[in-house]
Amino acid sequence: MSGHSKWANIKRKKGANDAVRGKITTKIGREITVAVRMGGGDPIGNMRLKLALSKAKANNIPKENIQRAIQKGLGAADGSSYEEFSYEGYGPGGVAVMLDIMTDNRNRTAADIRHIFSKHGGNLGETGCVGWMFKQKAVFVVDKETFGDEDELLNIALEAGAEDMKSEDEVFEITAAPNDFEAIVNALGEKGIETISAEVTMVPDTTVKLEGKDAEKMMNMVDVLEEHDDVQNVYANYDIDEDAADE
Repeated sequence: MSGHSKWANIKRKKGANDAVRGKITTKIGREITVAVRMGGGDPIGNMRLKLALSKAKANNIPKENIQRAIQKGLGAADGSSYEEFSYEGYGPGGVAVMLDIMTDNRNRTAADIRHIFSKHGGNLGETGCVGWMFKQKAVFVVDKETFGDEDELLNIALEAGAEDMKSEDEVFEITAAPNDFEAIVNALGEKGIETISAEVTMVPDTTVKLEGKDAEKMMNMVDVLEEHDDVQNVYANYDIDEDAADE
């Protein structure tokens, strides 16, 4: 999910119940397996695998699960064949929504996603209807308790190619072009700076402020989409007060 705040989204996921966390583990495992099948098991030469492993680390996925997913990719043991594509549409209040899909049954997934959009006051759109509102960015989140020197972190990030850094209540959020992901990972690693999250994601150019019923419907819609087995990632350009989002 990418909406009002990357950090707020991370906090919501960290507080998710066991059933939701189980789905997150399954989806990231699937992502690792597909990455290995497409580019091999060495993350040095496989950027997609490196990103998937970064996501696994950020979500505290057990090492045995990661290794199992890698081995499955190397052996293609289960014979599953996944299609990857995107859906675009609108949520309550005209919020732009993009989904990364990975499925072994396109017809089933299409029916499910269309129903979810409709049930929560949105509608599924044509390819390209909202994609132009998002830019692909590398995003890094650093806990201020882990590294609190804002000026030094900014200098390290900028020297490695970062475009910007902003300060939230508890974290610093660094953004960069996707091609600079590895350089920033290495720069932070050399200084012993750990990240809460490091990934290439879709960031909206502008946001839509939501309040009241629209905000509630949007958060419910995002929750249902993220719980769907075939939805790998949810991106949206809403802006919702953090206290309301935590309710």
